[in-house]
Amino acid sequence: MIEKLNPVAYRLDLLVKLEHVHNVSHVSQLNKYIPGPDHANVIEPTEVTADLVYEECPIQILDCRIKQLCSKQIPLLKVLWTNHTSFEATLETEEEMKATYPHRFEVILHVLTKFIIFEDKTH
Repeated sequence: MIEKLNPVAYRLDLLVKLEHVHNVSHVSQLNKYIPGPDHANVIEPTEVTADLVYEECPIQILDCRIKQLCSKQIPLLKVLWTNHTSFEATLETEEEMKATYPHRFEVILHVLTKFIIFEDKTH
């Protein structure tokens, strides 16, 4: 913190790499930190381009479900992204994820194919 502007706003001293970021913070934007017994603050640096953009990639599929619309079923995936917690996971359509990240689904399809072949041989 560099200075207290008023009771609810503070000017922050940011890194030179973040000179394009607004450096005034309002206390309403803060969350209370409640430490857990096994919680450790591990800050991993995020590579940010000059225009303050960073790439997010899916890390894990946490859940899958089917959204039923009148006569249509839409497969949805709950996806965990880099630089986010599981609370911030998003629901994405399976079709969109397969189109955008086909390499993530090749392994899954390969395993499922082997499982189906194994099932057929047992009957």
